[in-house]
Amino acid sequence: MPQKRYGVDQIIPMFRRVDVELGKGKKTPEVCRLLGISNKTYYRWRQKYGGMAPGMTKELKALQE
Repeated sequence: MPQKRYGVDQIIPMFRRVDVELGKGKKTPEVCRLLGISNKTYYRWRQKYGGMAPGMTKELKALQE
């Protein structure tokens, strides 16, 4: 099974969905399964992109280049 690669533009909206699902009372492993990612991936992304707003992704790309 090939690995999926998500871009920053796809990761940031996932956090919004995670917040909604956690607010409904679901646990983190359930939400990760729903999104099709592992717990480890979620926490790694949360550490790296957790405080970002959707508009900040353009700034991140510019800084990386």
